[in-house]
Amino acid sequence: MAEKMRAIDIKGGRGPASALFVNPDVPKPVPRASDALVKVKAFGLNRMDLLQREAKYPIPPRAPKTLGVEFSGVIEGFGKEAESGFKVGDEVFGLAYGGAYAEYIAVSTHMLIHKPTELSWEQAAGIPETWITATQALYLIGSFAPGQTVLWHAGASAVSIAGIQLSRAESAAAIYVTAGSDEKIRFCVDELGATAGFNYHSQDWAEEVSKATEGKGVDVIVDYIGGPYFAGNLAAAARDGRIVNLACLGGAEVPAGASLAPFVAKRLRFEGSGLRSRDEAYQGRLRDQLVEHALPRLRDGRFRVFVEKVLPWEEIVAAHELMEGNTSKGKIICTIS
Repeated sequence: MAEKMRAIDIKGGRGPASALFVNPDVPKPVPRASDALVKVKAFGLNRMDLLQREAKYPIPPRAPKTLGVEFSGVIEGFGKEAESGFKVGDEVFGLAYGGAYAEYIAVSTHMLIHKPTELSWEQAAGIPETWITATQALYLIGSFAPGQTVLWHAGASAVSIAGIQLSRAESAAAIYVTAGSDEKIRFCVDELGATAGFNYHSQDWAEEVSKATEGKGVDVIVDYIGGPYFAGNLAAAARDGRIVNLACLGGAEVPAGASLAPFVAKRLRFEGSGLRSRDEAYQGRLRDQLVEHALPRLRDGRFRVFVEKVLPWEEIVAAHELMEGNTSKGKIICTIS
């Protein structure tokens, strides 16, 4: 008979935050060939978790039904073909296709990173999805180069917080953000070093970007909003600009009257992407980039992991409701005792 563990489950298989609960009778995962078995100390929340909870997110075929893609913990075992460089007892953090909201997770060793002593369990759990997504958007898809300009939508979101720091470190000429409150704008400018920010409730952000750049627009735009921002992104992009679309949190429908003319006139590139659907080799390459470029700065404090709130996983309902409220700046982390 399979061993059991505790994991966050959803009453009825889908539903609101209130449907989440700690299920004490979930089968404990068994590591496959290249996997490690990790005892989870903490896990991070992401927007995809909210969508998956409501059965609105297509999960990869190999992903377990348990929510969660980023975590920190201690290795307790391996499959037969695990990557060398790890051993039982190692403190690690990593990215998974799913299953992080649990006491144990089986995850490919290709997606694990040794946890530096300078980082807490909570900080480490908030790094993988956030920083790898920002790295992918800025470099692999956005083709960012030093001296270019960047616009990060949802500037106070965890991914954009990482992206702003990456942009500064790589000598962006200017970094712009959008956000839904003046408090979040001040945070992005004063705490993170963004050049300027625009409140999408009270300002026409596309027009403000045009003014700030003297009509030139920005070289790279990273967007999670989707349809409602489509026309604005085209207007705000510079000639030969790249628009990276990572989500459609505002809806997928493009408003009537949106024109494709700027694509030709400005020679724009619009590309959508998702990290979770990528194969293990692709994610492994991104992990290696994170280890090489971001981890040293995270260790010495040049890069910061902003954690909005840490809750015990028994308060998972409150954690999801906090994220749904759109008031947080940075990561929401749950710990497992």
